[in-house]
Parts: sequence; structure tokens; C-alpha cells
Amino acid sequence: MLHNLNTLQSPSCDQLLTYTNPTFAESKTMVSISSFSFSLLLSLVIGCLRAVSASNFNQDFDITWGDGRGKIVNNGEVLTLSLDKASGSGFQSKNEYLFGKIDMQLKLVPGNSAGTVTAYYLSSKGSTWDEIDFEFLGNLSGDPYILHTNVFSQGKGNKEQQFYLWFDPTADFHTYSILWNPQRIIFSVDGTPIREFKNMESIGVPFPKNQPMRIYSSLWNADDWATRGGLVKTDWTQAPFTASYRNFNANACVWSNGDSSCKSNTPSSASTNNAWFSQEMDSTNQQRLQWVQKNYMIYNYCTDAKRFPQGLPQECNMS
Repeated sequence: MLHNLNTLQSPSCDQLLTYTNPTFAESKTMVSISSFSFSLLLSLVIGCLRAVSASNFNQDFDITWGDGRGKIVNNGEVLTLSLDKASGSGFQSKNEYLFGKIDMQLKLVPGNSAGTVTAYYLSSKGSTWDEIDFEFLGNLSGDPYILHTNVFSQGKGNKEQQFYLWFDPTADFHTYSILWNPQRIIFSVDGTPIREFKNMESIGVPFPKNQPMRIYSSLWNADDWATRGGLVKTDWTQAPFTASYRNFNANACVWSNGDSSCKSNTPSSASTNNAWFSQEMDSTNQQRLQWVQKNYMIYNYCTDAKRFPQGLPQECNMS
């Protein structure tokens, strides 16, 4: 059944929300959709609905660099980052978080984006920092973006997984989410999980759980490595390059002055809105994850034996 989804094109949130009121003919068509396909569509719609209740970028973020290349517009509803030959730009959240469900809608640099990187991630500070990464590696016009993910704990990463996307991420906004709780980290795209990194401290694998992290994003030039290992350089005649953000939502524990906004770090006991704190992937989401990893994963550190001649990292041996 999963192979039938290879040609699925993920619609934008605006398109998805129109599907919630189908005509009679559309309803009959929807009945014929497999239960898995329908549940996938439903999760995308729910993800979009959740993102609608977004906050104001002026309230939640500071543009930290770029000399005017980062802008908050539309009364705080949209943030844009730009890159030209002189500089890129970036922003960070006003709050720090220790666990949460973070959603952001992004529309990436269109056209020839080769050499550019749009980074969207959580990170702490210091030499033994923790970090949870989404990075979008640009490409030549018509070639797909690469979505690069990584997890750092205590300053050590080397846990890369890379994916193609099943849609054009430059044509419209799509939701990129990080669920981070004490048991696992789940990376999702439009409500579909693409990666799960479990807490395996019991076998000696560090897991980010003690350092509060801010949200960061930047658009910058990385043409020494970003596209085909640096073979394709940034075409500055296409500048400025611009990425756009909207509908940020953080259902999360805010860390301030040494205290968490979540009582006793157990928010799940207080409200169903905080179910993320103990969330696991059910069988449907496991199927979605397997579909993505089968059809769209292009690199997995856990299968790169040449990179680890002394043996794969310990977590890679866990089923």
C-alpha cells in the first residue's frame, strides 16, 4: 500500500484547508482513498489548523544580524530573511525552551538557490551545547532541495540524516516541526514524521535534556559545501535570495531565571494540550515515517560504514 504514495504531492496549507468542506462528488472520491492515505491527509489538515493560531514575530523573535536584511512585516505576521553577496541574515527567539512542540511555516528561496543554506534549529550555548537541526540546502533550478537533519548533545553531533521532499518547498508555505520531550525528538514536515531520535542514555548515548535552547534561523552562503559538495557555487546575479516565515507556534516549556513554566517538568499531567510531553509515535505515524525513509531519505549516518571504520555509533545497532 505504501508504494502508492510515491507520487503524493503535499499541498500547501491554504489548499488543504479548502478540502475540509468537499462537494458531494469530492466526498465520494474521498471514500475510495485508502485509510492510510486519508489519515495522512487528515494529519496535514490538523497541522495547518494548529499553525493558524500563531503568535506575533515582534513579540517572539529578535532579528540578530544582517543589517536590515531580516524584516518583520504584515503587522508581525511574516518574517523574511535575505542574502546577498555582502551578507546573510538571521533571527532568534526571545524565549529559551526546555522541551516543547515547535512549529514554523517556511517558504524557501525559489529558483537557483545553489550555494545557499536556510537553517532553522534549536540550540543552547557553550562548548558542550545541545542542538536540533533542520537545514535546507539549496540547489540549481529544477533540482530538489536537500533537507538536512542533525542532533547534537554535549557538543557532539555526527548524526546526520538527509531527505528530499515530496513537494516543491519554494512554491508555498509548509510546516516544519520539532517535538522534543524527555523520551524522544521527532522531526515532522506538514504533520508527517520524517525522523525519530530516541533517548538511549541507558546504553550511553547522550540525549539533549538538561540545557534550555533558543530557536534560531539564518539564511547564509555556504557554497564551499552546500550544493554537490561545493562544486556548484552561488550565482550572485540571482541575489537577493529570500526565505519567508509565518505561523510560528510553540507549545513548550519556557525556561526563565532557572525555572520552567511547566510545573515540575510534567506538563502532560496538567492539560491535554501538553500531550507532546509524553508523546510517542502510534502505528499510523510509524507507517508514515517508514514511507518517508523508504522513498525520500538520501543519507543516513547509521548506514555509512565507510565513515565509521571502527563501527557504527551505538544507537545505530538498536532496532
